[in-house]
Amino acid sequence: MLRLGMPVIGVTDIPRAVAFWTAALGLVAVQEWQSETWRTLNHADGSGRALGLMRSASPAEPRPRIHLDLFTDSAEEQQAEVRRLIGLGAQSVAWDLYPPEPDFVVLADPDGNIFCVVDLSHTPSGGEQPAP
Repeated sequence: MLRLGMPVIGVTDIPRAVAFWTAALGLVAVQEWQSETWRTLNHADGSGRALGLMRSASPAEPRPRIHLDLFTDSAEEQQAEVRRLIGLGAQSVAWDLYPPEPDFVVLADPDGNIFCVVDLSHTPSGGEQPAP
């Protein structure tokens, strides 16, 4: 049976990416498949794989078709997390595609990979989780 594994981010500097993403999301780097070109990051609670980091020579896309959305529960939490992530090495992105009253902030990791920090209380659904 086919199932979704984990998102993989292409990076130019594996140790820098490990440092950023483990601090950003509270993940842990594990030995599974570790090499000079790969690191697996797991959830700290032991519940499994969360993110793969793969060395890539290609540049980050300025408007990627696939990206990560990181969720917060309030505008205050969103603002605090954006500040924390920038302190860890993320960069603000001059995003010209923001809608009026956006519920997300666009950032880039130290490699320039775009991701969003989303305030779930401001989403069109009002923060309600979709039914399983």
